Amino acid sequence: MKVVCAETVLLGQEAFSSLGETRVLPDRSISREDLLDADALIVRSKTTVNANLLEGTSVQFVATATAGTDHLDISWLDEHDIAWASSPGCNANSVSEYLVAALLTLAVRHDFSLTEKTIGIIGCGEVGGRVARKCRSLGMRVLCNDPPRAAAGEEGFLPLDQVLAASDFVSLHVPLHRQGPWPTHRLADYRFFEQLKPGAIFINAARGGVCDYDALLDVQNAGVISRIVLDVWDPEPAIRTDLIQIADIATPHIAGHSLEGKLNGTLACFRECRHFFERPENWDPSPHLPPPSTPFLEYLMEGERDEVVLHKLVAKVYDIQADDRILRKGLPLEEISRALFFDQLRANYPIRREFSNTRIHLKNASDHLRWKLEGLGFLLD
Repeated sequence: MKVVCAETVLLGQEAFSSLGETRVLPDRSISREDLLDADALIVRSKTTVNANLLEGTSVQFVATATAGTDHLDISWLDEHDIAWASSPGCNANSVSEYLVAALLTLAVRHDFSLTEKTIGIIGCGEVGGRVARKCRSLGMRVLCNDPPRAAAGEEGFLPLDQVLAASDFVSLHVPLHRQGPWPTHRLADYRFFEQLKPGAIFINAARGGVCDYDALLDVQNAGVISRIVLDVWDPEPAIRTDLIQIADIATPHIAGHSLEGKLNGTLACFRECRHFFERPENWDPSPHLPPPSTPFLEYLMEGERDEVVLHKLVAKVYDIQADDRILRKGLPLEEISRALFFDQLRANYPIRREFSNTRIHLKNASDHLRWKLEGLGFLLD
């Protein structure tokens, strides 16, 4: 059995070599010639999988270590009896922790409280659901919009216009669908932004293609939106400098890039590949994992408000402002160099562990603050 694996698939060599001969290649340079005698292809979102890549090859199985599948031509794969798999929910917790870091950074930077603020979550699947739970832990009021789930009879969802009009923050967590009953391509367009509560804060950590960024620029210049957080872009990797410049927080498509998020994607692909080829081998990633960089934190409460304390503790584990600073270093670069810089930031992203790897000892903390930290996923003494 022969496997071709994109280099950004965490521990791809270690995992898939237990199933057969495994060749690891840069994501964007995987070619048809590389796949002529391959049985399986394992990728992430930077590799477009379609007829141009696979026609005439021996590939029988494709898996992506990402929740999104817009880089796969699923119709073509199905028509040609090539099995495929994705990794739904693999990075959901990672993205929700990114949102927590962004919200706390904005609250401290601009001196406001998140308590009793309303956040509208557009798309309440694996990611949106976790974001909702963490926002409630921060004391926020949560409104949810998810037409497919509402149509299936699930309760608790509101029409989009109601959510937009009532929300202080709006965060997108939808997949990218260009067709079907609920297309999301350019969902956030002029009409979307016109319905926003004046001064709302807009966050997109879903897919670049779900937002009309020209419309976003116009409404931001008009003062409709007060703050912007962007982790995803359109296009990528040659991202637009005008968008970076208007964003309060701008990061290089890494919201889901915690070590656990990427590992979950690898494990999901491995399980599906193993099942498809009916292989008995299993793989244990634990010997390959580094210890958490921040296993323990101690903090003495001295009368600071909750957002300040939470921001300090979260930043010790994940400093979102460091990701913002490094992306802005690419602003002076011309387009091709900027695209290479963006890809390198993602490919060489430093290890980031999730909150559950850190135990916190608080002195003089209220029960309410402890409850918030536990809701965010930290361990408490």
